[in-house]
Amino acid sequence: MGGYCLEPVLSIDLIHISALFPGSEGLVYSTRLTSLARELHRILTMLTLEKNERIELWRRVVDEVERYFDTIDQSHVCLPSDPLALREALRPFDFRSALSPEDALEFVVDGLWRHQVHTSHPRYYGLFNPNPTTMGIAADFLVAAFNPQLAAWSHSPLACEIEQHLVGVFAEKFGYCREGAAGSFASGGAEANHTGLLLALNSAFPSYANAGTRGLAGQPVFYVSEESHHSFAKAARLSGIGNDAVVKVPLNDSFGMDTEALEELVRSDRSDGRLPFLVVATMGTTNAGVIDPIDAIADVAEAESLWLHADAAWGGAAVLVPELKEYMDGIECADSITFDAHKWLSVPMGAGMVLTRHPELLQSTFGIRTQYMPVLGEYEISEPHLTTMQWSRRFIGLKLFLSLLVAGWEGYEKALRHQTEMGEVLRLKLLQNGWRVVNSTPLPTVCFEDGREGAVNSLESLGQIVSSIVKEGKAWISTTKLGGVRPVIRATVTNYRTQSSDLVALVTDLNSARTDNLRLECK
Repeated sequence: MGGYCLEPVLSIDLIHISALFPGSEGLVYSTRLTSLARELHRILTMLTLEKNERIELWRRVVDEVERYFDTIDQSHVCLPSDPLALREALRPFDFRSALSPEDALEFVVDGLWRHQVHTSHPRYYGLFNPNPTTMGIAADFLVAAFNPQLAAWSHSPLACEIEQHLVGVFAEKFGYCREGAAGSFASGGAEANHTGLLLALNSAFPSYANAGTRGLAGQPVFYVSEESHHSFAKAARLSGIGNDAVVKVPLNDSFGMDTEALEELVRSDRSDGRLPFLVVATMGTTNAGVIDPIDAIADVAEAESLWLHADAAWGGAAVLVPELKEYMDGIECADSITFDAHKWLSVPMGAGMVLTRHPELLQSTFGIRTQYMPVLGEYEISEPHLTTMQWSRRFIGLKLFLSLLVAGWEGYEKALRHQTEMGEVLRLKLLQNGWRVVNSTPLPTVCFEDGREGAVNSLESLGQIVSSIVKEGKAWISTTKLGGVRPVIRATVTNYRTQSSDLVALVTDLNSARTDNLRLECK
């Protein structure tokens, strides 16, 4: 590395030295030059390392990743961590002295093994965090090394075109006309939902981009179900319309949006001088995997001139499986769609996506001109900094592109079908062991409670069952409240490596924890 990188630099520095030391002897030049070369080499290698060190580091990283792949199934899913102990362990690292690459890597790998919930574990039944695809991991490695900058097309043409190709492909999968659709990758569903909200605002209120909320004639309001994702509350605050803009629509008996209640709320708000502009259909709720009745919601949206956004961050992958696709019917009516490849498509965090059938709004919502950004007028291209809320951005889409290139649609169809089948296995095993399944969804999210006569299904009682399993690292499950009132235990099959044996083990642990909890209650 030194010879290749330093040679041109040293020739320039020789000129500088000649200017600084006119008439010096050759030995002076040689000494100065050697000293300068050593110092420059030291500076460069602090950040890039020597070639042999880099090769050894890559080997160690690969070894650790392979060890993780090979042994995670036999490890705990999670163990309790003491924040004070963690902070104390970090205290010596004041960065005044340097560690060797090997020691630095060892500290982090050991810490990650001991202090995180292992979402790659087949007995992690949590919040849509994936066991990442191998090609996704390779993609993130390449992206970190090549470090493409996606603010401007001219800086990373291939990366920008790959992402736009994926946008077109997924737009078609969701039923959009590819030529009339547009979109972008995002850090996750929260950014994508925020983008959908901004598109809706700019569509309904053309003055919003310049005047903000001061230019509006009243309080803008939008509608989400009581089971919707809380990112919409954040988006309301960040867009300046505030918490009061979020209207929670009551649920039907299946924990989906009650469309009759939606109609009444919209009409009531209009009569009170508020400004309805958006309704969100959640296509697979976080709590229970419930799919809102999007056809009926779309009818209300059309009748009331509301922008329809489909939050399909997790459940949207159902469009890739023939027997599940029908549950997404109607999503093509949405004006915008959120989808997260880092959920059910199992690519590494984070890989959100927002799609819209109103391409012109991306430019009017996010477009801005600067003196320093390059302008290419020769071709019709998508400039990311003009069509997204991000500016500097990494190459998010590569992890999905490489994963799809290797697995193909067929591979993903099989993986999603397997996880769906495992969800059915879990439901069956729970019912056979005296548990009651509460939610109804084709997606592999299972909400359940103790179904035995006289059982206490309080949040505290169910929480004790969950806690006894989680704290021992046997599995990761959680409690939640459906509709904000009904306590349940929640488990989602998020890992394509989860097998029937894992689910049998989970139900066995649940039965044991339930029995132990009952003994404690009797005492």
